[in-house]
Amino acid sequence: MSIKFLHTMLRVSDPYATIQFFNLLGLEEVRRYDSEQGRFTLIFLAAPGQKEIAEVELTYNWPSEDGAAPEEYKGGRNFGHLAYQVDNIYELCQSLMDAGVTINRPPRDGHMAFVRSPDNISVELLQAGKALPVQEPWASMENIGEW
Repeated sequence: MSIKFLHTMLRVSDPYATIQFFNLLGLEEVRRYDSEQGRFTLIFLAAPGQKEIAEVELTYNWPSEDGAAPEEYKGGRNFGHLAYQVDNIYELCQSLMDAGVTINRPPRDGHMAFVRSPDNISVELLQAGKALPVQEPWASMENIGEW
């Protein structure tokens, strides 16, 4: 079984200022995704020539439509997760469960799961290529805790 590092996710309150900061470090924007339904923007940055090696994902959660104050990120909440691409998400999640690891967000869709390290660091697992066909017990599993 192989695993490939994909990205580190950071939540940001000011995407423009954050991009400027990372530009000063030499990182460049390589792609962007806006979700109207989810009300967020994902901005991926990488060092020149290193897009396939490691990226930083900036996640900007849009202000709520009801005018509520935006979430203030403190105490590490702005660090989101590490992400790894895996050969078979079902096999890996089963191995993790067999070892006593809680699957916080099961791979119900055959594509994505979240687990946490012993130090509570969130780790996203993404199926390489197309999502695997939906199957039990994963399809019926509920989320546990935060991810």
